[in-house]
Order: sequence, then C-alpha cells, then structure tokens
Amino acid sequence: MYAGRMPRFSGRAGRAVGLESGKTRVVAAVRSFRAPDTDAVMAIVEESPHAANWSRESYARFAEESGSIVLVIESDGQMSGFLVGRLAGDQAEVLNLAVRARQRRRGAGTALLAAALKEFGLMGANSVYLEVRESNTGAIAFYERHGFAKTGRRKEYYRDPGEAAVTMKKKLGD
Repeated sequence: MYAGRMPRFSGRAGRAVGLESGKTRVVAAVRSFRAPDTDAVMAIVEESPHAANWSRESYARFAEESGSIVLVIESDGQMSGFLVGRLAGDQAEVLNLAVRARQRRRGAGTALLAAALKEFGLMGANSVYLEVRESNTGAIAFYERHGFAKTGRRKEYYRDPGEAAVTMKKKLGD
C-alpha cells in the first residue's frame, strides 16, 4: 500500500505511446506536469468547454500535493493533453482530463487515463471515481469503454452552466 508522499508522477507507469495522426503514427510520451507546462494546460482548458476551469495556481498546487498526480502527454515538443487526479486512502479520483480539440480521438486521452490508472494502482488505490457533465456524452462513452460504470447522478453539481454530474467508478484490477 502506498504510504509516502507522491508529489510527482513516479514514471513507473509512464511510457511512449503511439497516437494516430491522419494516416501516420506519432510517438507521444506521458510525463509529469512541470511548471513551464502551465501555459499549454491553460490553452487546452480554453478549448475544452467540458473541462474544469481552474486557475493557473490550482495546477501548480495539485502538482505539489501529496497523493496527487498531474500528467501531460506530448509529441514533438507539443503538449496535447493533461490529466489531474488524486489519491485518498485506497480510492483515487480523476479530477480533470482534457485533450486539444485537434488531437481528440487519436489516443491521447486513452494514454493519459491508462498511465493514471497504472499510477493509482501503484499508489495502492483499489478503485477510481470521477464525475462528468451529464451532457458530455462523448466523455461518458470514453470512460465506459475504459471500464468505468455509471454509479449515480448529482443534481446541480456543475456551474457555468449549471448541470448535473454523472458519477462513475472503476475497480482496479478488473
């Protein structure tokens, strides 16, 4: 079981991955967030209306918190997505995942989620939870394809615009 401070991605779950870019295969890498990544993360958030719209300081704070992971995926020096999550006891939560609009449906989200799930498992998590906007049917389908199941609904969970959240869970080791 994970008992120590984990302020950065351990790298044990990281790897180079192949992403589809038209008809060519592009090599990308999942790695830990670094302070200079903040501008790219904020740009991705701006073009991702369903992503949580946090402040610049929030990303840096998450990257330093015990039990948190902030991962990015990049290819050719360009960041195409990020994931923020945290561990609480033996449960983990995906807090924010976004991919650049032009990079969606090419494997970046899958690579980020796979790395996070592996990392959470290494940290001692037995299950992973998340919330997603009820209208974000693409994200719901994405998470279902990766073994998450709907567990409930939270009325008026989101603001700007106000909306319910669908709660989802995945047991690790399944």
